[in-house]
Amino acid sequence: MSVRVVVVDDQTLVRQGVRTLLELAGLDVVGEADDGAAALEVVRADPPDVVLLDLRMPRFDGIWTLRRLAEEGVDVPVLVLTTFDDDELLLEALRAGARGYLLKDVTVERLAAAVRTLADGGTLVAPSVTDRLLRAIRSGPSPAGPAPAAVQDLTERELEVLRLVASGCSNREVAGLLHLAEGTVKNHVSTILLKLGARDRTNAVLRALHEGILG
Repeated sequence: MSVRVVVVDDQTLVRQGVRTLLELAGLDVVGEADDGAAALEVVRADPPDVVLLDLRMPRFDGIWTLRRLAEEGVDVPVLVLTTFDDDELLLEALRAGARGYLLKDVTVERLAAAVRTLADGGTLVAPSVTDRLLRAIRSGPSPAGPAPAAVQDLTERELEVLRLVASGCSNREVAGLLHLAEGTVKNHVSTILLKLGARDRTNAVLRALHEGILG
């Protein structure tokens, strides 16, 4: 089944170039938008499998778009694609609900793989920013307030699942690696979110990193 993508970028040439590359990689680009407001209209009309989102846009930027999607309860995975290698911007995007983050110098193969990872329920952050992200998380405040006491109650199996989720694995991939049913993994993820007081997988990983429970 083809993965359906919406590309959001204020630069027409960039949008068209990304569209062409994704289509050559076998992905189905079903919409384009030049800012957040236009992106919301496109996504509302026909929700895609993944939104590919630039952060720095005039008028309604990427952070605004992420927050509005969350406020409206639109559960579409968002992969940020930007030229700005900025730790604070990355953290803000993840806290606002982005499930992946890549820089625009990424290869076509890597970009297509990232889109498929998000469409399959995974998360992804470019390796080039991971170490700095971890340092920023651990030296700053918790992503969404203090973690609940239940954070200490994660079972060994839940920790195994959480570590694989943090590495970008989808539920299906976690199930294969741990020899579990995919439904069992989904139940574990739901329990982890509840125990961590997290709204989604990305927020759960941020909390876990901040609390140092991933080792």
